[in-house]
Amino acid sequence: MAAEAWLWRWGWGQRCPGRPGLPGPGPGPTTLLHFLLLLGPVAADITDGNSEHLKREHSLIKPYQGVGSSSMPLWDFQGSTMLTSQYVRLTPDERSKEGSIWNHQPCFLKDWEMHVHFKVHGTGKKNLHGDGIALWYTRDRLVPGPVFGSKDNFHGLAIFLDTYPNDETTERVFPYISVMVNNGSLSYDHSKDGRWSELAGCTADFRNRDHDTFLAVRYSRGRLTVMTDLEDKNEWKNCIDITGVRLPTGYYFGASAGTGDLSDNHDIISIKLFQLMVERTPEEESIDWTKIEPGVNFLKSPKDNVDDPTGNFRSGPLTGWKVFLLLLCALLGIVVCAVVGAVVFQKRQERNKRFY
Repeated sequence: MAAEAWLWRWGWGQRCPGRPGLPGPGPGPTTLLHFLLLLGPVAADITDGNSEHLKREHSLIKPYQGVGSSSMPLWDFQGSTMLTSQYVRLTPDERSKEGSIWNHQPCFLKDWEMHVHFKVHGTGKKNLHGDGIALWYTRDRLVPGPVFGSKDNFHGLAIFLDTYPNDETTERVFPYISVMVNNGSLSYDHSKDGRWSELAGCTADFRNRDHDTFLAVRYSRGRLTVMTDLEDKNEWKNCIDITGVRLPTGYYFGASAGTGDLSDNHDIISIKLFQLMVERTPEEESIDWTKIEPGVNFLKSPKDNVDDPTGNFRSGPLTGWKVFLLLLCALLGIVVCAVVGAVVFQKRQERNKRFY
């Protein structure tokens, strides 16, 4: 995975100018061939954005079909959602609106990457705007609710693009992107901006930008990565990276948004889903991936997490280097205690000799 991340930073994480949302061409053909020969299966994990990897049945791309109607091929929408020739507006810049758009087709890909071209904008200044967009990969679709226009206690994955801090005591800087995985047992707490159920998050200034804004979500081999392109530089920036994530196949992709006393325009311009070509063992292929329960391999429940100084939560299982550091600290502690104990014992022996 280190080589995979290096490839993203070296050029494969860049998007082609003029082809929003797609990864760039990266290195030249000769250099690329050398890397393919050198890295083998690692390079195969990187989607190059070619049409052969684009899953059109799960993608929303202009020109849209069904403009002016209440439905479109492959996608359903509800609530305040409005389809125009340039964007899908989930909510207008008006109070107390909810809207969503959902893919018709369940996704049976085990490894995928989703690129979302979106725009959040409105007339509200400073904190006088809200609430944000949620991107979903869930079992149920088209169910309205209190979580950014969709249902609570969901099954699956949610990525929240939150623009309003409901918790006045928070030290986080908004807008803020966070991730939640749910098996139906957790409820999203709006009053705390979902802090108790959040797996990880980052600050991301995506509101009222004069240029295009993009989000990439990658899920492969239990690793969930969220990246942003908000600076108009045609390159991705790391936001969230979590390991040990379990997501079943057969769920639905969707997007929703909601407004309350404050509001914004929440627009989706495109959603592009790419299949990641990953080799799996026969044992992995024999698993019924539709029966997997959504979850994360945490040592503790997400509700037990506490804020760190950067505003993020501890996430993912202990990795090898973390275990090594813990063992090293424990060993050093034992050595120090042994030395101190020996010194104390020697002093006592010397003191006892004086009395004889």
